[in-house]
Amino acid sequence: MLFVLTIINAVLIITGAFSTVNVFALSKLEGWYKQVMSYTYIRQIPKARDILEKLPLPAALKRVKSEKDKEIIGVFSGAVDKLLLIIGPCSAHDEEAMCDYVVRLAKIQEEVKEKIILIPRIYTNKPRTTGIGYKGMAHQPNPLEEPNIVEGITAIRTMHIRSLQESHLAAADEMLYPDNYAYLEDVLSYVAVGARSVENQQHRLTCSGLDIPVGMKNPTSGDIEVMFNAVQAAQAPHMFNYTGWEVKTPGNPFTHCILRGAVNQFGQSIPNYHFEDLIKVAKIYTERAFVNPAIIVDTNHANSNKQFREQPRITKEVMQSREHSKILRKIVKGFMIESFIEEGAQKASENIYGKSITDPCLGWKDSERLIRRLAELS
Repeated sequence: MLFVLTIINAVLIITGAFSTVNVFALSKLEGWYKQVMSYTYIRQIPKARDILEKLPLPAALKRVKSEKDKEIIGVFSGAVDKLLLIIGPCSAHDEEAMCDYVVRLAKIQEEVKEKIILIPRIYTNKPRTTGIGYKGMAHQPNPLEEPNIVEGITAIRTMHIRSLQESHLAAADEMLYPDNYAYLEDVLSYVAVGARSVENQQHRLTCSGLDIPVGMKNPTSGDIEVMFNAVQAAQAPHMFNYTGWEVKTPGNPFTHCILRGAVNQFGQSIPNYHFEDLIKVAKIYTERAFVNPAIIVDTNHANSNKQFREQPRITKEVMQSREHSKILRKIVKGFMIESFIEEGAQKASENIYGKSITDPCLGWKDSERLIRRLAELS
């Protein structure tokens, strides 16, 4: 329809018939087009460059993030022998509680810095299986109010910058919408692609241009081949359309696998963190031409059957598997853990400080205990 509008416009100009009346007619026609499309146009989303200019990352924090990037990339390249913990709530719905949590992480990071690198999970987009429900701060900055994506974009960038400022820990976020990465590209040190997004071509191609590690989760079906296809695609160079530009990417050599368990046709959770599962993935890595082979184990979701208290037990088993196998000791780089200040989950209307409003999480005391235990086992 837009093509038709362009042709009509050109004809009117050529024939000299372009007038105020015709402009009015075209605007009415465009309005009809929008109506036919069944969209209500609420507000225009600002471009990423405008948001980055409005909320710039201070030079001092750029240096902090750069140093963190080097250390985290060093783990994936094999130059740094530390365990990665990508840890935090299922979704970051409250800036105050989120930054409070990350500052707590920073204190314990100092204790375990010789063994562990903590990467806060500051997830600002929440995937929904049915599309219904809270979709994250980027979509709905206040979970008790109507969605407002323009305010949400500002809110998530403000929160990420504040977290980095107060903790000096560079964070992870999930890439649910590839274009949203542009609003956070200078503040993130890790990106995860979720089980429902991992087959999407735009996600794969966008990740090929990132200069930070990207974890590709296995899909909910558990199909390992899908996960490896995503890793292969993101490690390769591409040309494609990104945020209104034709872009060329070099490929991301630090794209890797995240094992999060599966769900079968009967809705039963099938874990994939056991020794045999890890060995199978490691074998595929050795048989194919992937650089920097790495596995991160997601200790919640289908691996725990969403029983969040099982996460410490799962990490212990995986650490034992690493001790039994030289290849696993090298290739299993760390864990993804769902944790917050208060354990469990709540409805948004309950408004309990530091408690998840999506999937239930470990509480702070158990999280501290888990981090210290993993430091001892590393």
